[in-house]
Amino acid sequence: MDYSSPTHHVQTAQLSDVKFSKQACHNSSAKEAGGLVRLSTAWLFQSAKEIEIEHRGDVYRLRQTALGKLILTK
Repeated sequence: MDYSSPTHHVQTAQLSDVKFSKQACHNSSAKEAGGLVRLSTAWLFQSAKEIEIEHRGDVYRLRQTALGKLILTK
C-alpha cells in the first residue's frame, strides 16, 4: 500500500487529545491512575473495519473479521 499517495488519508489521534465518553471509556479514574482502560470497539472503529495503532514507533493494524473477531498484525 502506498501511503504517499494523495488519495490515501489517515486520521491520527493521540489518546491525550481524545475526549472519552462514558460509553467509550470504562472507569476513567483507573485511566488517570495508570490502571485498566476499557474502550468500546464501536467507538474505536467508528465506521471503519480496520484501524492503525502506533506503538513505540511501529505501526500495527487492528481489523475486524466478518465474524466479528479482532486480528492485530504488525
